[in-house]
Amino acid sequence: MGRMSLTRRGVLAGVAGAMLPLACEATAQTGSAVRWSSGTEAPRVHAPPGATDCHFHTYDRRYPAAPGATLLPDDATADDYRALQRRLGTSRGVIIQPSTYGTDNTLQLESLQALGPDRFRMVAVVGEDVSDAELQRLHALGVRGVRFNLVLPGSLTTASLEPLAPRLAALGWHCQINMSPKQIEDSRDLLGRLPGRLVFDHLGQVPQPAGVDSPVYAIIRGLLDRGNAWVKLSGGYLTSKDGPPSYADAGRVAAAYIRAAPERVVWGSDWPHPTRPSDAKPDDAVLFDRLADWAGSETAFKRILVENPAVLYGFPPTA
Repeated sequence: MGRMSLTRRGVLAGVAGAMLPLACEATAQTGSAVRWSSGTEAPRVHAPPGATDCHFHTYDRRYPAAPGATLLPDDATADDYRALQRRLGTSRGVIIQPSTYGTDNTLQLESLQALGPDRFRMVAVVGEDVSDAELQRLHALGVRGVRFNLVLPGSLTTASLEPLAPRLAALGWHCQINMSPKQIEDSRDLLGRLPGRLVFDHLGQVPQPAGVDSPVYAIIRGLLDRGNAWVKLSGGYLTSKDGPPSYADAGRVAAAYIRAAPERVVWGSDWPHPTRPSDAKPDDAVLFDRLADWAGSETAFKRILVENPAVLYGFPPTA
């Protein structure tokens, strides 16, 4: 679809000054439901060209779950995700291997191909003993990182970070880390000596109400200051005590990360929100609008959605 200039549909509360109209590669659509997302309205702020959702999953019960998997969501397909893209107006994405499928990356790789390898990347899960040949194969298919989802049962542990991190760094990949607050506190020294990029899921799981005063925030902030850590501004609803629509407490953490390292934060929807019951899914348009609130300016909003993902995942520049 050709690019066209779009006017804002509303004024975002909480943003210092009005954001200028943003050009978008595809008009965000309103009035249609998206599976596993509440609401039907498009976001009030428009996505810039190349806007990237850096965290989502697909699920399909035709693909066997890993032994011992505890998170078993209903089907959420690549076609379902396309509907979310149409609603939000995003044009690029990063699909994340969920704990459900262990180290069998088949479904996410197939979803990546269905969505378009020119506009999508992937973060996989591998075994600690993965071969160099397998890593090269995954790289050719669009994988750019390995997820260490340590809050759920899986093949990787905290101890897996040290042997794998140098191998991933050599490929230009990153370690995507999902740890509980206690795990982050216990791993402070380990995290500080790992080479390559570290990407923390879901605001680093900073607990509320402590927020920016918590030890976990201090640890991640120290890693950001060191220069090789990144944070995903995703899953704010996971720890928020204030809840929708403001997620104000999560927003304070997100805004602090943006101020600290505006060049090393990215955004993700976390669709289809697998930890939430089917009748209590968040509104993805609201989550997108909250990002604009947290960013505080058009420049920061575009950087988070377009420029930073291009660096982290190797997307080509937008025209």
